[in-house]
Amino acid sequence: MFVRILATASLEFTVARRNRWVIVSVAMMMLFSLVLSAAGSAPAGQMAVDPLSVTVASLISLAVYLVPLIALLISFDAIAGENERGTLALSLTYPLARTELLLGKLVAQLGVVAIAVFAGYTVAAVVAFASGGVEAAQGLPALWRLVWTSVLLGAVFLSLGHAMSCLARRPSGAAAMAIGLWLVAIVLYDLGLLAAIVADDGGSFTTDIFPWALVLNPADAFRIFNLAASGAVDAASGLSGAASSIAVWKPLAAIVIWPLAAALLARLSFQKVVP
Repeated sequence: MFVRILATASLEFTVARRNRWVIVSVAMMMLFSLVLSAAGSAPAGQMAVDPLSVTVASLISLAVYLVPLIALLISFDAIAGENERGTLALSLTYPLARTELLLGKLVAQLGVVAIAVFAGYTVAAVVAFASGGVEAAQGLPALWRLVWTSVLLGAVFLSLGHAMSCLARRPSGAAAMAIGLWLVAIVLYDLGLLAAIVADDGGSFTTDIFPWALVLNPADAFRIFNLAASGAVDAASGLSGAASSIAVWKPLAAIVIWPLAAALLARLSFQKVVP
């Protein structure tokens, strides 16, 4: 089973290297990380934290928006595209289970996300060390935490992209669903929570429901977990209050459970696909 999954992943990764979205994804991560790290190094001398921690605090906000977008861009046509080209029916004639095929695609595309994440964050770390010297080494644990949580966040939206690709008949429909998912999960969800808090005016929703609603969103769980462990929380986001009031195990549990839940959803959706 593992041999077949790795063989599928190797083939999918070879195909992915020719995908224009892969090049765009890596370039976007490197460019935006470079801009944020250069801008984030300016206030480091005014704060009791090292420049790399300040950079990591800025990268958290970048990753929340960019990593899910990258994952959806490279996964939305994983099934719908093959179905439209007629190659899915051929793939399913091989002695390869649907679970193995889907896991192979996930592993290959997760490798692409990991490359983009490592490339972007490495550029940011180099800039931080260039501006802060040895002192920047204090932020390495926060950077490493950001790396592996970013990869897990990418895994969530890769599997959700696979689910959208299974539910749509054409790649164009899968693309529309993927962008809609990104807008809802990354933008509209937080706006809805903010509106609910304003309407609640300090009531039971704000005190009892809001903390759980926040960590149930994988993007918000990712952000809160990294902010809570960052030495430069106050410089990063207005969510610093939420990050300090929510127990760390809650967003961590969400970060770990969401990739498994999303992969299960993708597998259930794939079962209904008829080539």
